[in-house]
Amino acid sequence: MRLFPAGRPVRLRSGVAAAVAAGLLTAGLAAPAFADGDPPQTDQLWIHEPYERTLPLATDGGQPQTRTLGVGIYHDNANFTVTDGKLAVDVSGLAGVAEVTWPDNCTPSGTSAVCDIPVVPTIGNDYEDQVFLTVRAADGAAVGARGRITYEATATGGPDGTLTAPHESFDTTLTVGSGPDLVIDPVAGIEGARPGDERTIPFKVTNKGNESANGFTVKLIASYGLTDLTRYDACAYTTTDGADNAPSNRAVCAFDRVLAPGDSFELPEPLTVRLAPHALSERLDIDVEPGDGAQDIDSENDYVVLQIGADNTADFSVTGDAISGAAGETATAELTFKNNGPAWLGNLGSGDPVAEVRLIVPQGTTVTGAPSGCYPRTLDGGYYPNRKGAPRYDCDMPYWVRENTRRTFAFSVRVDTVVPGATGAVSIHPPYGRFGQYPFAFDPDLTNNTAVLTVN
Repeated sequence: MRLFPAGRPVRLRSGVAAAVAAGLLTAGLAAPAFADGDPPQTDQLWIHEPYERTLPLATDGGQPQTRTLGVGIYHDNANFTVTDGKLAVDVSGLAGVAEVTWPDNCTPSGTSAVCDIPVVPTIGNDYEDQVFLTVRAADGAAVGARGRITYEATATGGPDGTLTAPHESFDTTLTVGSGPDLVIDPVAGIEGARPGDERTIPFKVTNKGNESANGFTVKLIASYGLTDLTRYDACAYTTTDGADNAPSNRAVCAFDRVLAPGDSFELPEPLTVRLAPHALSERLDIDVEPGDGAQDIDSENDYVVLQIGADNTADFSVTGDAISGAAGETATAELTFKNNGPAWLGNLGSGDPVAEVRLIVPQGTTVTGAPSGCYPRTLDGGYYPNRKGAPRYDCDMPYWVRENTRRTFAFSVRVDTVVPGATGAVSIHPPYGRFGQYPFAFDPDLTNNTAVLTVN
C-alpha cells in the first residue's frame, strides 16, 4: 500500500470527504502507529512519483518548455538504516511524446537509467525527492499524445538486508497539451510569528503555457487564525462560521487581464494577513484558474499552501466524573474535554482529530452505552469486537477546536460489583501516533491532561 499520493497538496477542507492526509506541503507523511512496546521488525521500500503531468507544445515555433518531475524512494521503519538506493527509470514509453534530460545522479543506458540514492529516508516531514527529471514535449508531438514513465527500486537494509519496491506499481503519465499554464511562484512558510503580527505574503503568477489566459480567478482561503486579508476591488469576501467545518476567511478575485505566454501578474498592492490572538498553526491556500472557460494544462502548479506558525499555546484539559450506584444500577458518567486557549487548533491538512479522550473503565463496572465517536478497545489499544463491555474507549474529537471549545462524552456505566473507591483513568492523547503515547507540543500544562472516573 502506498503511504501518500503524488500530486498537489491537500486543499483546505470544504467538506468531510476532503479529510484525507495527502501532500507533503501540508501535514506531511504520517508516522506509523504501533501498539505499546517495540514496533514490528518489518520494513518496505516505496517510490514517490508524480502521477501525471501535462507538457505544453512550443509557442510560435520555439522550443517546448521543460517541466521538472521530482521522484524519490523511502522506507517505513526508522529502526533500520537503508542505503545504496537504486531507482530504475524506464522512459521507453515516451517515444514520440516526450524527451527526458537525466540528472547527474542517474546513469542512462538507451531508454532507461539507474539513479543512485546513497541514503534512503524514512517517511516523515523531512522527506524530499532525490531524482529530478527534466522533460519536454517531443518535436512533432501532437496535442493529446500520451506516454508513460515506469519505475522500480531496490536498496540495502531492512530486516533481510535487501528491500525492493513493489514490482510494476509506480509510473507517471505524460500528456502533450496546449493552453495556458498559470504557475504561482513558490512561497516560503513562516515560523515564529506572534499573535497580532501582520505579515506580507509574496504573490506572483506567470503563464508558462503556450496560449494566453483571457482573464483569471484567484482564490484565497485563510484559516481561522488569520484575519484582515487585504481588500481588493476585484474580490468578494466571505467568512465561514465553522458550523460543520473549520471556520475560515475567504476571497474570490476575478481579474480580466490577458496573460500571454511568459507574462506575469502581481496583485495591485501587497497581500497581507494578520495573526489573530488565537492563531497557532495556520495556513493560507492560494489557487489560480484561467478564465473564459479555459482549462489549465497543468493543475499541479497553480495551487500553493503557505504554512504560518505562531508562537502560541493551547491548553487542553480533561475532567472526569464521580458516580455511584448499587449492584445492577446504571449511572451516567460525563467526561469533558476543554480547550482553555488562548489558541485554537485545526489539523487542516490531515483531517485527523485534534485529540482522543480515553477512558479506562473502572473495576466492577461495565459500559453499556458509549457516545458516537467513541471506539471500544482492548486495554493495550487493540481491536475489541463489541460496543458494550470493553475495558477501554477512545473518543475522537473533531479535526478542529476553537480557543474555548468544550465537549462532553456521556457514558452509561453499570455497577456490577460495588468496589468502594474504584477508579478509572481518563486522559487525552494525540491521535494515532503510537496510539497517542506522547504529549501535545503546544500544550503548556500537561498536568490537566489526566483525570479519574470514580465509582462509589
